Amino acid sequence: MSQRKYFGTDGVRGEVGGATINPEFALRLGYAAGQVLARQHNPIRGRPTVVIGKDTRISGYMLESALEAGLSAAGVDVLLAGPVPTPAVAYLTRALRLAAGVVISASHNPYQDNGIKFFSAQGMKLPDEVEEQIEAAIDQPLGCVGSEALGRARRIDDASGRYIEFCKSTFPNELDLSGMKIVVDAAHGAAYQIAPHVFRELGAEVFPIGCQPDGFNINEGVGALHPEAMAAEVQKRGAHIGIALDGDADRLQMVDQAGRLYNGDELLYAIVRDRLTQGEVAGVVGTLMTNFGFEKRMKAMGIGFDRAKVGDRYVLESMLQKGWLYGGESSGHLLCLDCHTTGDGIIAALQVLTAVRRSGESLAEAVGDLKMYPQEMVNVPLQPGTQWETHPGLSEAKARVERELNGRGRVLIRASGTEPKLRLMVEAEDMQLAQDGVRELVAVDLTKR
Repeated sequence: MSQRKYFGTDGVRGEVGGATINPEFALRLGYAAGQVLARQHNPIRGRPTVVIGKDTRISGYMLESALEAGLSAAGVDVLLAGPVPTPAVAYLTRALRLAAGVVISASHNPYQDNGIKFFSAQGMKLPDEVEEQIEAAIDQPLGCVGSEALGRARRIDDASGRYIEFCKSTFPNELDLSGMKIVVDAAHGAAYQIAPHVFRELGAEVFPIGCQPDGFNINEGVGALHPEAMAAEVQKRGAHIGIALDGDADRLQMVDQAGRLYNGDELLYAIVRDRLTQGEVAGVVGTLMTNFGFEKRMKAMGIGFDRAKVGDRYVLESMLQKGWLYGGESSGHLLCLDCHTTGDGIIAALQVLTAVRRSGESLAEAVGDLKMYPQEMVNVPLQPGTQWETHPGLSEAKARVERELNGRGRVLIRASGTEPKLRLMVEAEDMQLAQDGVRELVAVDLTKR
């Protein structure tokens, strides 16, 4: 794959008004994407059509209009879904047999940021070669097809309703949520109109928070990034469960009635454990950060386990390569490919609730036989050009710690992708072992070889 100029691992993202997240760039991106999609489209199927969805950031209106203009100028029809979760765009793209889907969102970032990413006709990330073709076309001069070939735009009035029904379809018909009190926190984001309806229509009594966006408050003090707001509301309402999403609703955090927070590893375990009662589970994909206790439990249950690089894109790539259906990150990006083609916070929550309702257990009981290992992590400064991977002192210290753990934990050393730091982490059966291991790693002087 060639070096990218604009696209990262999750589309184009940045501060509004910066080099890429501005109206001129969005116009060029829309036109470039439209040209590429038009070339690939079979004319027998009529004009190529894409759907655009967005979260609740104030900048979404501006970027939506610019993208729409660029796509229209390239001869592509546009369907405007308005504020909907990122996974809803993936669903609508597949359900409506469209050429592509476009999401305007910066996920868990503050409102000052925004981003643009694409889904293929199959509801998955665009193939690398297609993104590369779009990149190559962005810096070319803007053009416009003839008036008779211009794309048309219209709003999808029932986008939310379609997606609500899709989410509900992933919950077993023989089950419901009657008698359950659930706090639903939408982070003032894309799911603010949708998430409360899904759980309410399945029978739950819903207490919504984070459902009053004003264009500036997305992810602010609520949602998956700040689950303490949800936990407090659960206690206040005497609710059974709390569900918190992030700004574009592809990340999930949950708490139980005692206020205990469950991370992505624990929620994924509850799903996999339930699925195992319904049939075989071939394997599960985690990341480098997935708790060692999860890995050991999978092996004890006879389930394959693989670690991908951090990022839901890499988790999905590994799942598709291995033909496995379940995977996720500790942060709460969970994928169930027997339900959807991409990570989906609402659908993941429904799968956890399926496990609880089907077993009759509490959430704590559903994950009770998963022993999470304590983690100790320290970040140390990393000078530019430091070859830490081949540093003999660090390699020797790592080997010593692994010998001391003797299968009772693991060592992870990785460079940060966002700052000049090296992350040193040790997981062990008890915290003292983990702390001792990290202390030994930190003692290495990376400036000397």
